[in-house]
Amino acid sequence: MKKILTIISIVIILLVIYQFKPVEQTVDKVIAYTSEPSLINKDSLSIKSRVNIPDGYKRVRYPKGSFEEYLRNYKLKPYGTKIINYDNTEYFWQGGHIGILEVPVPKNGLQQCADALIRIRSEYLWDKNRKNEIGFNFTSGHYCSWKKYAEGYRPKINGSKVSFHKTAAANYSKDNFYKYLNLIYTYSGTLSLYNELKSVKAKDLKIGDMLIKGGTPGHIVMLCDEVVNDKGEKLFLLFQGNTPAQSVHLVKNLEDDAHNPWYKLEDDIVLGVSNYTFGSTKYVRFK
Repeated sequence: MKKILTIISIVIILLVIYQFKPVEQTVDKVIAYTSEPSLINKDSLSIKSRVNIPDGYKRVRYPKGSFEEYLRNYKLKPYGTKIINYDNTEYFWQGGHIGILEVPVPKNGLQQCADALIRIRSEYLWDKNRKNEIGFNFTSGHYCSWKKYAEGYRPKINGSKVSFHKTAAANYSKDNFYKYLNLIYTYSGTLSLYNELKSVKAKDLKIGDMLIKGGTPGHIVMLCDEVVNDKGEKLFLLFQGNTPAQSVHLVKNLEDDAHNPWYKLEDDIVLGVSNYTFGSTKYVRFK
């Protein structure tokens, strides 16, 4: 008898819901609620102002002018801007981001995931007049600096053998700087960064560090904001470029509704970031 009454009650409730709330609309609202982070400021135009701090946390302070503060205050396009591929088409999946960074995407298709982060790091060094620090290894292991490129040195590449020769006039312009970056995009990537850069443990992570899977293909994302609670537990925001070359975007955390879009990062874990899963975590830091 109790079972029969329970079933009747459920049927009545469903009929009431159906009468006043069509099932399709109810499902749509549930999906929208669970997929839309609650910590978002839609009217903001920077990483720091786009995402609120979770209860019980505070932002980790960094010196003014540091790379960490540069990233935290990076400009964003208006909320709702879509991810656009290098050829001006829309990326097939728009469900994993909460912001688009103001990073131009060249039409040549070269500025993919690792390249986008290389660009952001290089532009910071350029803006801070630390141009002589700009340089990256090719996948072959050969170092290519902006300083030598600006002086007119170009690589001669024969398989895995690379040598540099002065074949161009000196040119220190910003236009030539972007030509240099196109060269780096062509011969560097996640594998070269994986082998070149210093490894970092999760407990020592800070803004500007990267989560990386070296390979062809691999993937890489950058930490761009950081908060900590009284227990010393930290959470981070992440952004990424992607393949094909596309808008650099601030990602949601699709696996942690409680802290979305913040991420808790640990050593040696499987971690899903947007539409990519890191099978094991390794963190690296730019020199």
